[in-house]
Formats: sequence, structure tokens, C-alpha cells
Amino acid sequence: MRGADSFQELEASELFCDRCQRATPVRKRLLLVLPTGKRYDFLCTVCGNSVGSKHDDDTEAFSVLEPS
Repeated sequence: MRGADSFQELEASELFCDRCQRATPVRKRLLLVLPTGKRYDFLCTVCGNSVGSKHDDDTEAFSVLEPS
């Protein structure tokens, strides 16, 4: 594998928490499923503070329901 091709997508395992004043492990939580992709929130596992967010372009989970 070459350079950027070797990483499909990176996931954060630790992020800086303003409340804890240090890098802490994080938990990823799904917030929204949008037509343009999914929105995730990263939460500090120590205090539960939101420390970041992510938007991916995966539109597979979204489908528009047509009225019958």
C-alpha cells in the first residue's frame, strides 16, 4: 500500500478535553443520519463532555420514503 491509499479512514481514540485539561479516550456517538451522510459526536469517556464531531459521506443508511 502506498501513502494516503493505506488509510481508508482514521478514527480518533483520544482527543483533548477542555473540562479535564488533558487528552482522554473518546466514545463515538451517532447524532444524525442525513441525505449527505452521517454526523457523529465524540464524547470524553471521563466526564462526558463533547470534544469533537465528524461528518462522513456514507449515504447508504439514508433512504427517502415515498408516500403511497
